[in-house]
Order: sequence, then C-alpha cells, then structure tokens
Amino acid sequence: MSLEHVLNAASVAVVGASKNETKRGYQTIRTLLSEKYEGDIYPVNPKERTILGLKCHKKVSDIGAPVELALIATPAKTVPAVLEDCGTKGVQGAVILAGGFGETGQQGKQLEDQIVSVAQKHGIRLIGPNTSGMINPPMRMNLVGIRDVPAGGIALLSQSGNMALTLITEARLKSRSGFSYYVGVGNEADIKFHEYLEFFRKDPKTKAILMYVEGMRMGREFLQQAYKTTIEKPIVLLKSGRSATGRKSAGSHTGALAGISQVAKGAFKRAGIVVIDNSDQLYPAAEALSSLPQITNNCVAVLADGGGHATIAADVLTDLGLRIPELDEKTQDRLRGILPAAASVVNPVDVAGGTDDNPSVFADCARILLKDKHVGGLLIVGLFGGYGIRFAESLALMEEDAAHQMGKMVRQHNKPIIVHSLYSSEKPHSLDLLRYYGVPVTDSLDVACKCIGVLAEYGNYLRSYHARVHFVFDWGAKATDTGKSLIRDAKAEGRQALLEYEAKELLASHGAPVSGDRLAATAEEASEMSKEIAGPVALKLASPDILHKSDAGGVKLKLCTPTDVKTAFQEIVSNGKKYKADADIRGCIVSPMARPGLEVIIGTKVDDQFGPVIMYGLGGVMVEILRDVTFRVLPISRNSANKLIEETKSAPILSGVRGRIAL
Repeated sequence: MSLEHVLNAASVAVVGASKNETKRGYQTIRTLLSEKYEGDIYPVNPKERTILGLKCHKKVSDIGAPVELALIATPAKTVPAVLEDCGTKGVQGAVILAGGFGETGQQGKQLEDQIVSVAQKHGIRLIGPNTSGMINPPMRMNLVGIRDVPAGGIALLSQSGNMALTLITEARLKSRSGFSYYVGVGNEADIKFHEYLEFFRKDPKTKAILMYVEGMRMGREFLQQAYKTTIEKPIVLLKSGRSATGRKSAGSHTGALAGISQVAKGAFKRAGIVVIDNSDQLYPAAEALSSLPQITNNCVAVLADGGGHATIAADVLTDLGLRIPELDEKTQDRLRGILPAAASVVNPVDVAGGTDDNPSVFADCARILLKDKHVGGLLIVGLFGGYGIRFAESLALMEEDAAHQMGKMVRQHNKPIIVHSLYSSEKPHSLDLLRYYGVPVTDSLDVACKCIGVLAEYGNYLRSYHARVHFVFDWGAKATDTGKSLIRDAKAEGRQALLEYEAKELLASHGAPVSGDRLAATAEEASEMSKEIAGPVALKLASPDILHKSDAGGVKLKLCTPTDVKTAFQEIVSNGKKYKADADIRGCIVSPMARPGLEVIIGTKVDDQFGPVIMYGLGGVMVEILRDVTFRVLPISRNSANKLIEETKSAPILSGVRGRIAL
C-alpha cells in the first residue's frame, strides 16, 4: 500500500487528545493549529467535549468525515483496540508514539506482533511504535512538536528523537536548507526503511535523504532499494552501535536488530550511500548533496587567504581520497594578473593579502579556478564574510557582491563551491547570500573538507554505477547433486558443518580447484593412500566434534614415508581422544602437501541483516588473531572481488615483497 496517505495525510485524528499542556495529545493539536496544518484535525477522547476549540470524539469511528491518519498517544496496552477501531473507520495510517513494545523484551515483542497483525488485517500502515512522530513541513503537518522546522528538500529518517531535534536545530540556525519530511522510524514494526526510500525516491520535493540508523530489520531489501535510489538522489547515513556498549544501547532503544554487523559500512557504500562517522558532519553533508552538483573528476581547488588553512585543507582532502591537481599554466597566469607577487598560484591558492582591501577578488579567483578543466570543485577557506567585520564596514558590500557572483557560478559551471569561514557564527549578510544560492558555509575546516569530499564520493559512485551489482541474490541457482547429497547427509546426522573433505568435494562439484583429499578410516588405509601421492603428505583429523584440528594436536605435516603416515595417524587419533573423549573420530584426511606460499582465507556466512556475505583475509592460524579480513554482501563482481583483496592490510604481500614471487 502506498505511503502517500500516511506521509501526506489530508486529515489527522489525535487519539489521546488532552487538555493537559504537558501531554502529547495536547501539544500536537496546539502545534497543528498554530502552524496552520492544511488538513482536518479530529481530537479523540471519550471524556472531553472540546479541546482547543475543536469538537472531541469518543472514538475514531465516531468521526463523521474521512480520516487518513491517526496519531495514537495512548499507552501501549490500549493500542490494539485503538487500531481495531481505526480499521472500522478505514484509517490508512497510524503513528504509534508509545514505547513498551519490542524494545522491552519478549512480552513487548508479543504486543508488537499483535498490533502489526491488527494493522495488516485492516490495511493500516504503521509508523513506529516507539517513535517521536513525523513531520511534513510543506503541509505544516507537525506531529512531533519541534517548532520552526524549516521546509526544504531533505527527507530525514531517524531512530532517535534527540538526533532529529539536533539536525533540525542545526538546519534552522546554520543553513537555509530544510526538510521535505521527518519520520521517526522507531521499531520498524511495519513500515521498513526500504519502503521510505522508495517513497522518497519518487517524491518530487525530496532532493536528498538523511538517515540516522541504530538497527535495521531487512538489510538486503534496504540495499536493493538504496541501489535504485542513489542513482537518482543521494543518501547520507550515520550508523551508531559500532561498539559493544553502543549496540546494547541501540537494541534497548529501538527494538530493531541493533548494531549492524561489520559488513554494513562496505555494503552501504556499494549501494551508493554516503556513510558519515561523525555526527557534526551529518547535516552539512546532506545539505551539500541536496543543493550542489557532484564533483565528476575527484579533483578540487583550494582558495585561501592564509597558508595555515590551505595546508590543513590540503592534508584533510588528501586523507579523504581527493586529488589537488596542478593548475593549467593559463590559470596560473590569470591568477598572477590579479594577485600580488607574494601570492601562491599553485593549488592550493593563497591570495597572500590580495583580498585585504578588496574581498571581491575572491569571486575573480573563483571564476578563474572553476574554468580550469582540471578543477571539479572549489573549497574556499579562511576569512571570507569577515572582512567587513575585521577590517572596515565598507568591505561588507564588496563581500556581498562577491557572494552573489560566486553563488551564480555554481550553476554556470556546474561545479560546487563550499565555504569555510571563521565568521560564520557572526552571520554576516554575505554568507547568508551564499546560503541563498545553496552554497554551504561552515566554521569548521574539517566539516567543510568533508562536504567537498562527499560530493566527490557521490560523483565517483555515479561514474561507476554501471559496474555495480544490485544485491539481488540468485537463490534459484542450481545446486549440484553432489552438493545436495553432502548437505542432506550432514543434516540427517544433526551436524551444523561439513567436514573438510566434504566441503572440498562440494566446492569441486561447482568447478573450484581443490586439493586431492581422501578420507582414511585406519592407519593402514592412510599409509596405502600416501603411496599414491607424489611427494610429502599432510594428515588431518576428521571429526565433526573437533573442527579446529590444530588445537587438538590433529595435524601432522610433511610426512614422507608410508611408515611416517601410519605412525602419525595413530598419534592424531590418540590426541583427538585425549582432547575430547566422546568425539566422533572418523579417521584422518590424507592430502598432498601444498607448495610453500601465502595462506589466505575465503569464507561465507549468512549475516543477520544482509543475508549471504563473503569474507577474505590473511589465513591460517593467524586469522582470528590479526583479524585482517574484509567482507562483501553477495553477489559480487570481479571488480568488487579485487577490491575485497585490496582493502586488507596484507594485500601488498601478494605483489611480492622481500624476494617473494608476486601472486
């Protein structure tokens, strides 16, 4: 069912309406009235006749007009009955504020399942429960109570009311951007993250999507929808719950599967999502992506009125993976023509006092730099906006003229400009003019660099979109008869894992190269098998009860004679019985010794939120100690597989070091 009648509801019933000013049932009605909500408002409370001048109804089904959305501000235990009544009225959506559901434990989860069942029976879509509410600023439908929410092109999805308040306050105080929607996702009991993405992707008011995520119930569906969305609109996401304590906190807060696994960040980026690690960079990144063109060549020019800021910016931008290219000779000549001899006209450009008595020179420099074919975007750092404050009031008019010019340049050249200004908090008119043109201004140099960085990151993704995979896993791929038989037999024995030789047989049935392993039930069999192998052999314990064989003394290497093999077999079996007396020991695996080389590990697992993933890393007994591994959500392309290897710290070893042959 479309979310249109939920997020753009033409009428709202407030269940739990109240005359108590401290209650949400009062605050919501007051906010809807004061902000002049475009739709109809229906208070619902069986004990009141009127609230704030509006007729009060005993229950939703008593309302004599259509109701599209119900805000339920009553205790958790009352919600099932309220939803039943909403269902008889034909209500299409409900926002459930109460906590006390899945985030509280098993009993709360049962109550959550109950309200979802009632909602599905009546075709009601649920926001929440355990949500701060939702806001549609263009319609002035404010079901949260945060005042003065600016309207704009950013759709905000958050599992924290406090984070939403932080972002909305930042937008109001530090930018001229705003929001097309805010939704407190809550426990995701019904409407999931990926459904909101689909709605916002098609919504003409929304230019970018901003997300604060603690837990997620349907990760693969989210990735699939994000993949479709980011080709049209950017998504900026901050994921909390990276630490063990954070994961515990997130789980108790939302009730969703908290602390997304370590595969998440890479998966999000593969879907084109811009992942933010620091909360103070979250809104500025979304603002930049919603209002500016992306950088198409990963190259940035820096324009500064001081060497310190220029140097720091160059370091930060380089750390973010951007290039600071050498400027064309013509570009440098033009800059020399308007700047003093002491100025640096290489990139970064330092005006060296050339703007002290005429800050409009910033606009002249910006125009020259944006015309350079090597420059994909421009970062201005330093004092711009403060010349009229620091030096002379007469300079403020020159700054304002420069701001007008630079604001227009963004569209003229289809290249972004980001401004760092020490005077941002002073709110000079010149900086407000830049914001009017959609140019973000910040007093943090790190944040400014991050903003230009995300424009390059998003541009890089769009250029390589054709080479990406869309996270649709082919569950219908045919398994071999051998594979089916191996897994069927293991399950029949109650096992959770294949033995090593069985796993290799499974891989071989799908065309993977494996060593010629054989299972020997007795020392004599092992001895005879070793005679058929050219060169030394390895002997390894075969037991479903002892998977980590080296821990049990279950591995013997470089056995050169049948007698050595026979003796080693007996020792391995004896060691296995000492390690675990009741172990099911089926013999030993006889394998040819591999040539000396680098050992790596490749494995797969089913992630709780994203489904099948693949792991690559440095192998052997060191894998669990060094943890030099990387992950990708399956399926992957050849290019993605190469990057999986390149991201490990040990990747340079594969190229050959200290006389080793490159692999």
